[in-house]
Amino acid sequence: MRSYVVLISIVAALGGLLFGFDTAVISGTLNFIQPYFGLSEAGLGWTVSSLLFGCIAGVFMAGKAGDHYGRKKVLMFAALLFFVSAVGSASAHSLVFFLVARVLGGLAVGVASILSPMYIAELAPAKYRGTLVSLNQLAIVVGILVAFFSNYILVGTGENNWRWMLLVMAAPAVLLFFSLFLVPESPRWLVARNRNKEALDVLIKTSGEEFAHAELKEINETLKNQEESTFSELFSPKIKPLLFIGIILAVFQQITGINTIMYYAPKIFANVGQSNDSALLQTILIGGTNLIFTLVAMVLIDRYGRRMLIIIGSAGMTLMLAGLSVLFFTNHTSSVLVLVFILGYIAFFAASLGPALWVVAAELFPNRLRSKGMSVAIVALWIACTIVTITFPIMLERLSGGITFLIFALICLANLLYVWRFVPETKGKTLEELEREFANVKM
Repeated sequence: MRSYVVLISIVAALGGLLFGFDTAVISGTLNFIQPYFGLSEAGLGWTVSSLLFGCIAGVFMAGKAGDHYGRKKVLMFAALLFFVSAVGSASAHSLVFFLVARVLGGLAVGVASILSPMYIAELAPAKYRGTLVSLNQLAIVVGILVAFFSNYILVGTGENNWRWMLLVMAAPAVLLFFSLFLVPESPRWLVARNRNKEALDVLIKTSGEEFAHAELKEINETLKNQEESTFSELFSPKIKPLLFIGIILAVFQQITGINTIMYYAPKIFANVGQSNDSALLQTILIGGTNLIFTLVAMVLIDRYGRRMLIIIGSAGMTLMLAGLSVLFFTNHTSSVLVLVFILGYIAFFAASLGPALWVVAAELFPNRLRSKGMSVAIVALWIACTIVTITFPIMLERLSGGITFLIFALICLANLLYVWRFVPETKGKTLEELEREFANVKM
């Protein structure tokens, strides 16, 4: 694998790192911003979810802007938004100012969630594309862990500790912006702008001169097909079942409760009597578990298949959340037991539904409809994430932890049954084989 390609992928994956950091950093600030801004439980849910409203808009913006201005330039714009969001939210003295800054960060997250993996895929040689694109998912998990760790380090910095927690994001945002000057534009975008010579130069550096000319021809053919595709084709009799699978899996990934843990873990631990310092320390264990089992998934997903991983993971998630529910029902909420079940849940999610959703979504659709199909699925994911984020603190307050986690356990069980019944295996098959097989998929 050429070091130049690795450099490009690492730079682009910084967008994923900022994606992970920005979505997770809010968890460490909850117990400080809630009294500072005088937020109710419902108000806290809306405040945390403000970033997610920006995410939905960012996903819609990313595709069109990326096609018009180029992947690289729009990623640079996203880096600037990350920086403005970090500085703005850290310096906010009013709730409105804070929310605006978080929405801007959400726009950047939405852009990064589409363009970072797309940019890597369009520059990576086919032989290494899967490995290199997976760097983006790994970077997201690393970003989450960095957010948890920095929150713990900064919790003792005084009454403005939450401001420092949010400001940390400015550093990787600056790094992403200037690093993008070192990498080229996507050859696919260059060909679409009739800049074939520049595209060929990039392909020679990434794939070698031996394959560059053939790859340039393939990009031209693919672009021609993509230009002829429309969103309405997603609802054709052949593609609609695949679209529904992508949407339903994306929604299940969120409503099984993952971001209730990622965003609200310190609040959950505080509810069982933990101090802020102890709660933030335990979130580092959550981030570390997430990282380790994401690596496990990267090793297993091509060996045992996406479907089997999701089924096993969903079963484990069901058991862990059911156990957590029992602890709350029986008032045996010692910090050790709660932590064990939460870490177990994170491990099963990170080794299955977390990364597998992105892989399956990328494999479901024909080449010429892949970006459109993924965009619709990812918008559904962010909408589901927003709803769960808003409602979780209200559920925890009004329904109790026992009922809340039991609901999420039942959703995990429903996901298992859905995947068992409707989701086909995609491991080890060419895109042509998958396209023929998916022609017979029924809902």
